[in-house]
Amino acid sequence: MRRHRERHRTEHTGWLRAAVLGANDGIVSTASLVMGVAAAHTDRHAILLAGVSALVAGAMSMAAGEYVSVHSQWDSEEAELAREREELANDTDAEHRELASIYVGRGLDPALARQVAEQLMAHDALDAHARDELGITEVFRARPLQAAAASAASFAVGSALPLLVAVFAPLGMLLVLIGAACLVCLVLLGAAAARMGGASMAAGAMRIAFWSLLAMLATAGIGHLFGTATAG
Repeated sequence: MRRHRERHRTEHTGWLRAAVLGANDGIVSTASLVMGVAAAHTDRHAILLAGVSALVAGAMSMAAGEYVSVHSQWDSEEAELAREREELANDTDAEHRELASIYVGRGLDPALARQVAEQLMAHDALDAHARDELGITEVFRARPLQAAAASAASFAVGSALPLLVAVFAPLGMLLVLIGAACLVCLVLLGAAAARMGGASMAAGAMRIAFWSLLAMLATAGIGHLFGTATAG
């Protein structure tokens, strides 16, 4: 019999969250830094040096932060699973009753709940308890390396946009072109992320555009003030 396989958005929440955050941070932080340096009336070499440094440092920082965060979750899950293995080895009957009581709480008849618990434990006792007692499933398992790689790669891709604009745009139009290009991409990113998550595309786009524009304007303003003060 052919097995029916449904695809749900929740299957991608782990890597999607890391990728969206990485791309967003890559665009905003690198664009803001490049705009801040450009607003200080520096030459193109200094602007590109700042942008490349932001890309490398930001990607490594995102990867390290995501890895540590997700690995902490993984450690917690492994500790819970190890404890469950020990309990299953020492008192199988008690674990059977515990699983059956969970199914009773979800609405099954006690006799049916015991039968379901017995069959599931016969198939894979640890998996049954991990899923129904601990809430740990294969879909939602913590994956530190995957999260770190997604964050670093998406940050680098996001950072590449303002860097490319900084390479080819005239210096006199650099601030405007970087800001415009990055805002367009951020709006599209916010809308796409909202759509994939089943949320409002307009709300997601406006939210990310507002805070990103605020960050870029603040950094450019500080760079302009610093450049003016230094020139004076």
